[in-house]
Amino acid sequence: MKQSLQLKISQSLTMTPQLQQAIRLLQLSTIDLQQEIQTMVDTNPMLELPEEGEEADQEASTSSDSGEKNSAVDGDGQANNTDSAVDAQNVELSQPESFEQDIDTDLPVDSQWDDIYPGPGSGAGAAQGEDFDLDSRNAASETLQDHLHWQLNLTPMSDTDRVIALALIDAVLPSGFLSLPVEDIFNDLQESLEIELDEVQAVLHRIQCFDPVGAVTADLRECLLVQLGQLPESTPWLEQAMLLTDKYLPELGSRNFPLLIRRMRLKEAQLGEVVELIQSLNPRPGDAIETHDTQYVTPDVYVHKLNDRWVVELNPDIAPRLRINANYASLIKRADNSADNSFLKDNLQEARWFLKSLQSRNETLMKVASRIVEHQQGFLDYGEEAMKPLVLHEIASAVEMHESTISRVTTNKYMHTPSGVYELKYFFSSHVGTDGGGECSSTAIRAIIKKLVAQERSKKPLSDSKIAQLLAEQGVKVARRTIAKYRESLGIPPSNERKQLV
Repeated sequence: MKQSLQLKISQSLTMTPQLQQAIRLLQLSTIDLQQEIQTMVDTNPMLELPEEGEEADQEASTSSDSGEKNSAVDGDGQANNTDSAVDAQNVELSQPESFEQDIDTDLPVDSQWDDIYPGPGSGAGAAQGEDFDLDSRNAASETLQDHLHWQLNLTPMSDTDRVIALALIDAVLPSGFLSLPVEDIFNDLQESLEIELDEVQAVLHRIQCFDPVGAVTADLRECLLVQLGQLPESTPWLEQAMLLTDKYLPELGSRNFPLLIRRMRLKEAQLGEVVELIQSLNPRPGDAIETHDTQYVTPDVYVHKLNDRWVVELNPDIAPRLRINANYASLIKRADNSADNSFLKDNLQEARWFLKSLQSRNETLMKVASRIVEHQQGFLDYGEEAMKPLVLHEIASAVEMHESTISRVTTNKYMHTPSGVYELKYFFSSHVGTDGGGECSSTAIRAIIKKLVAQERSKKPLSDSKIAQLLAEQGVKVARRTIAKYRESLGIPPSNERKQLV
């Protein structure tokens, strides 16, 4: 084959660094975006944040959406009000009159110093923040094992018993149950201690009386029995509850009430009292101690009703208002090719691209959120049962963008509505057909299932087939297995587990 040179004209999409940056910013969550902005401000001298109390230049600041003037004005108004309040507070605290008063020698005996001569941190300001504890907010949460170790240190024990207790506590799971059988713990301790199994059992019984009662137990049966054993002997139906827990706990779990009535020789009302006593116990005592840090969500857009119309606004607090440093930008010389001038030029170009990417992100987010609100007005007016089916392709066609772009915009982005905060992905759902030829959203079907289960009779709960029949009467065709899948996703147990005596 003879080699030759040929000219060919073709079109192709090139991922420039600027385009890659815009796509990466588009898929960042609010927290990640704030970190990215802070990193850019720290590394690029051309970018700066307005000082506190300083009015940001509207032309230089492009981090807020240019089409959302009302939102930007409201955000500035809030910021100015906040700054005014801060200035007023500073003026109030800087006044020295309260500290230059003549001290009266005749003070009431039952009075406090702050009541007569209030100082910084006292008065109304301190009363509002008296429950504020910085250490408790930033400190690590206490675990169940930490709570048990604290009680163990307050309990008098021999050295051998303390070693056994530490081994038992170390084997406790966050739920309160032991991760190993007591026999295995005893075998491990035998290698270093000359003890008997009875000694381990004795220490175990002492630890089981710690708070929370029922922790450090092998299974649910032992956990409930320990809690019942701590109740006063005068508790009604205590003996029957201990018998039911010890002998017939599996039958209680399967809601086989007729069998329990026969074996325990109780009437239906009496068995209901026994079951109610058992249900008052804590099946997972460790959850009362094990705390989890609350993750707060910052909404990206706000939705509210104004003049019978749903209005969408960007959250002005999701990104600080950036601007280009005018002093550094004025140092750039057009005909200068020095290293310092090139450094300033490169950073200025990078800053402009970053601001443009932020503006593009806000514009895209605003377009997508507005289309979602326009499509899901029924949900905003009437709730989940009025949710319409929606897929990414519909929004992509409406805003003339690719589905992958819509997917990036709706991931880890949240919308604040009068009924709560929802991720944008929440408004997309599949659909099923109706008798009238229409479509019903899967989210609406889940809401209907939840409503039917809440209204069912406790003695005769609705089965999946019955729920499918009730939906068919409303014109919604859903198979029984689909009902079971939706029910499981809602965390609703089967009908046999929802059955109750009362």
